[in-house]
Amino acid sequence: VAFFRVLASFVVQFGLHGEPAVNAVWREQRIEDDPVLESNKRGFVAFATSSSSHSRTTQVFINLSNTNAFLDEGGYAPIGRVVEGIENVDKLFSGYGDSEPHGRGPSQGLIQVEGDEYLKREFPDLDYVRNVTLLDAD
Repeated sequence: VAFFRVLASFVVQFGLHGEPAVNAVWREQRIEDDPVLESNKRGFVAFATSSSSHSRTTQVFINLSNTNAFLDEGGYAPIGRVVEGIENVDKLFSGYGDSEPHGRGPSQGLIQVEGDEYLKREFPDLDYVRNVTLLDAD
């Protein structure tokens, strides 16, 4: 899974699969909104969403700044946080910026349809999630 949207001092976004068939299965699945119980601070993870209610899917972002509290009002409820290795998140490649028209980064639509083939061809410097370990909250 690529870190396809890296905006320095704002967020790192990921969660679209490299295989188009996997994206097709999940594209229309929606996750209900959670109440915002914690503010979007550095290292906190939240679902990306559109402007409508209950529109979360597989995309998430990691906050890179303590100045993202304005996201709370938009319903971006943190669901976790980076507890170790935030310095590695800071090192993710950010040279492409946002997608058009705000930057020259990858199109989320093309990621969903073409997956890693598109990303590796057009955006070879992106970083990827290779494995994940979930820790018990205790």
